[in-house]
Amino acid sequence: MLRAKFGRRLKLLVQQQNPVLISSAGVTVTVIILRLMGILLSSELAVLDHLFRLHPPEAADKRIVIVEVSEADLQQIGQWPIPDQVMAQLLGKINTYQPRAIGLDLYRDLPVEPGHKEFIKIAETIPNLIGIEKLKDTRSLGVDPPPILSKRQQVGFNNIVVDADGKVRRSLLYLSTDGESHESLALKLAKVYLEAEGIKPQPSTLNSDYLQLGKGVFIPFHPDDGGYVEADAGGYQILAYFRHPASFETVALADVLADKVPEELLRDRIVLIGSKATSTEDVFYTPYSSRVNGTVISFAGVELHANFISQILSAAIDGKSLIKVWSEPVEWFWIFSWSSLGAILVWRGRSQSNRLVSLFLASTSLIVGCYLAFLVDWWLPLVPGLLGLLGSAAALTSYIAHTKEELKRSKEFLQTVINNIPDPVFVKNKKHHWIIVNQAYSLLVGYSLEALMGKSDYDIFPKQEADIFWNQDELIFRTGEAREIEQKLTDASGRIHIVATKRSLHKDAAGNLFLVGVIRDITHRKQIEEELRRAAVDLARDNQELKLSEERLHYLANHDSLTGLANRQQFHQSFREYLDSARSNNQQIALMFIDLDGFKQVNDILGHDTGDQLLKIVAQRLTGSLRSTDLVSRLGGDEFTVILPTIPHRKYAARVAEKILAVLSQVFVLEEQEVFVTGSIGISIYPLDGETEDTLIKSADAAMYRAKQQGRNQHIFSHSL
Repeated sequence: MLRAKFGRRLKLLVQQQNPVLISSAGVTVTVIILRLMGILLSSELAVLDHLFRLHPPEAADKRIVIVEVSEADLQQIGQWPIPDQVMAQLLGKINTYQPRAIGLDLYRDLPVEPGHKEFIKIAETIPNLIGIEKLKDTRSLGVDPPPILSKRQQVGFNNIVVDADGKVRRSLLYLSTDGESHESLALKLAKVYLEAEGIKPQPSTLNSDYLQLGKGVFIPFHPDDGGYVEADAGGYQILAYFRHPASFETVALADVLADKVPEELLRDRIVLIGSKATSTEDVFYTPYSSRVNGTVISFAGVELHANFISQILSAAIDGKSLIKVWSEPVEWFWIFSWSSLGAILVWRGRSQSNRLVSLFLASTSLIVGCYLAFLVDWWLPLVPGLLGLLGSAAALTSYIAHTKEELKRSKEFLQTVINNIPDPVFVKNKKHHWIIVNQAYSLLVGYSLEALMGKSDYDIFPKQEADIFWNQDELIFRTGEAREIEQKLTDASGRIHIVATKRSLHKDAAGNLFLVGVIRDITHRKQIEEELRRAAVDLARDNQELKLSEERLHYLANHDSLTGLANRQQFHQSFREYLDSARSNNQQIALMFIDLDGFKQVNDILGHDTGDQLLKIVAQRLTGSLRSTDLVSRLGGDEFTVILPTIPHRKYAARVAEKILAVLSQVFVLEEQEVFVTGSIGISIYPLDGETEDTLIKSADAAMYRAKQQGRNQHIFSHSL
């Protein structure tokens, strides 16, 4: 019975919150499926681009200087590719400034006369010069490195990972071709720079396969990181962090050749040589590439490599972390959380405007939160979270609109039905407001139908009566069980009625819950009953002795004749009542089984009369040791029980047990003889040791026998067995 009652309450709770759970779960699954299908990829990448563009500009990275080949330089030189003679002069000039590394982001796979011998000669004398090669891939046959630099292993590849929308958001550190591992230009130059700082590559403590340089651990990109779905993660990739386009100092090739560049600008830096001339078409798009005044901002290849190098140096030297993402389970929980929030805001919103404001604030918080997270290098799933928030809100809004329409139809139907019922009938919603009453109810309470609609008991009846009505209604909403109760009702004229009200819970097709009350005015019947009661007073006086006898019999039926304590029958009845109360109020109960140690010897040596006297004194000591709300019972022989209702915690029961053991161990003076006995106590706790009467009794009894076996004069908890 208790299990069935609990099941009904749980079912009612689930029904009341069912729309929120269904919409949250449904929208979450939908968003996750859309994400896994890649439908959200473009929007998530677009959000990432916006986060980059909103990021406050950082100070220029003075560790890197770009020597650009501009359109003006090409016009002046008059040849493309730039002749080896010019390149030799440029490298010689730069080398005199003693940079840490020189990166040549120009293909030199073939001689470009005049001056090829000069180029070879100068390249042989610069140990920190790194050239480029393009490794063969699915889109290109590749470009060979400069032979002289390849021979000296001073080459890095310049292959770029481009997303489907044509933008670069990832950088490559390593690539393998034909079983041979190659390093990127950015990594090669960064390693030369870091070596001067005493920093060399080493396996990470997180994972031996991860690259670690100084303070930076470079966790490889995985196909489903961030908003990506099954992306190409070939080679050793990382999510690229792009600085503002103006974050690197740039000098012109012509200025270097003309000795117009300050020596300190290039000394101890990484110098990148590359083309920024539009005619060379060395152009890429990044998160900063947005349309401004009809023109799309693009990055030259040399600027890309500058960004890649800067990211590596910042991680290794400054400890700046790479862009971090969550694992898929965490992202799914994130989506569910925002979906749940959207559903809750709509479900609990009191009005449409209140819901819109709440959703606006939640959306703003989500956007601002993701932006703040990006400032500390976290890429959080903004689009799925926003879709979950607004999607569940839209779904639940649609459900509520449907529910209101069904509610309107239900009210019209119920109004038609109850108007044909002669007894007073009312219908209330979950807020305890009248939504329907019939004419008979209006006549009973003395108020018009219009005055009652949308009001509560507190608007019509005295507070004391309204409290009773509200509590009875709430009990029906909470349990779902129909109940009938007699109570007083004061009408508009102050006349008091005695009414019997049967309340029951009903639900329409849309899931709306209604409390329906049917009233019978039993005032006249109660008056007759009162007259009969008065007439019976005389008869009651004549039968007083009989009643006293009955009371005595009832007392004897529920109390132990020797000690006056509650007997076994009363113990079971009271224990069940205590358990019902504890379940309703979420409280704990302690049950103690007490058996006297040495009682048999007292009976055998001093006789049963002395034993009975001992039991009486034990009963007095037990009663005197407990609260008035505690119940002491004698089940038979020397076996006693104690029920401690509403205990705050387990330790309280332990203290009471220690107190009982102390009073029982004190000397008993019986027939001028000193007698010593002790007690063994077994304790079970509701609900820790069980939720049924039988389970708790068996647990306490077993614990008591365990206490005896372990030496007596002690208490043992059931769950410690």
